[in-house]
Amino acid sequence: MHPLPHTYSVAASAGTETNVSLAAKGVTTITSAGPVEFGGPGDLWSPEALLVAAVADCFILSFRAIARAAKLDWLDLECHVDGLLDRVDGTLQFTVFNVRATLSIASEENREKADKLLHKAEHSCLITNSLIGESHLETEVRISSQ
Repeated sequence: MHPLPHTYSVAASAGTETNVSLAAKGVTTITSAGPVEFGGPGDLWSPEALLVAAVADCFILSFRAIARAAKLDWLDLECHVDGLLDRVDGTLQFTVFNVRATLSIASEENREKADKLLHKAEHSCLITNSLIGESHLETEVRISSQ
């Protein structure tokens, strides 16, 4: 890891009636628009969906690093996140992120360790640690031969 602090820069641009173009150095430019709930088209990533996606993405990347350090062999991790947007004291904000993680491992003997590391990943995720909304984790560890 590079020494802290890190700076992440994104440029956004749009016209009065166009979708938003999101660009950052070295990555593919993406297009976003408001979600259906706010009158958007519903066929593009929205800021709300991108935020919830960041929670899921960060959870998986955090778990990967923690599992590697703990020398846990695992096969696959699926993460589904529901973010609840609500009005709090007159302001819209995400109040809860419900994270459902399903991890596949090859050996029953690693089930307890795997579940412990999933919970450690939740507490280590810098995205959820940076948000006001609470994060709730539900885990499932499956034994699979791949």
